[in-house]
Amino acid sequence: MRYVALVLAILTGLVVLVGYFVPALAPLRDMLLTWSIILAGTATLVGVFNLILVHGTKVTKREKGSIYSALLLLCLFAAFIFGLALGPDDPNIRLLVDAVIVPVEATLMALLAVTLLYASIRLLRRRANVMSVVFILTAVLMLFASATLPFGEVGPLNDFLRPWFQHVLALGGARGILIGVALGTLTTGLRVLFGADRPYGGK
Repeated sequence: MRYVALVLAILTGLVVLVGYFVPALAPLRDMLLTWSIILAGTATLVGVFNLILVHGTKVTKREKGSIYSALLLLCLFAAFIFGLALGPDDPNIRLLVDAVIVPVEATLMALLAVTLLYASIRLLRRRANVMSVVFILTAVLMLFASATLPFGEVGPLNDFLRPWFQHVLALGGARGILIGVALGTLTTGLRVLFGADRPYGGK
């Protein structure tokens, strides 16, 4: 059975890969991709049911933090019912997204900025070198350049320094990370395609 799964995985990967270059295999490639989308959706549903089961168990057993689990389940079911009844294009659903989800995301990003600054200070206390100083100075400058200060914006920081950091240094780093992710994904896909890695084997 282990070798059957290996052969199926290699054949499926080869058909999908070759299907992008051979038009005759395009229908079979599209069918396999459709099956994979269905499997991914099924896995997402299983994850949602597992989330409900785990937090429902915490609520019924009244474990520590069960109030947050109950709130999570309540919001999950409310959003599901309203989304199913009204549809994703309804103005009320858009209002829910703009009034709840977007502010929560903005709050998480603000917490991330503060956490980054705190981590840089601890890094400076543990290991004071040139890179630590550059890191904390960059974080402080970007924070001051992005935040709305009581006395107004700092012109040189907001107009010149922040755009240069964002469009030169940060964008270059982001491109490097994306290239690394692409190469890692390609390597992993080739290892699965040639049977070196077998994530479908359960080990």
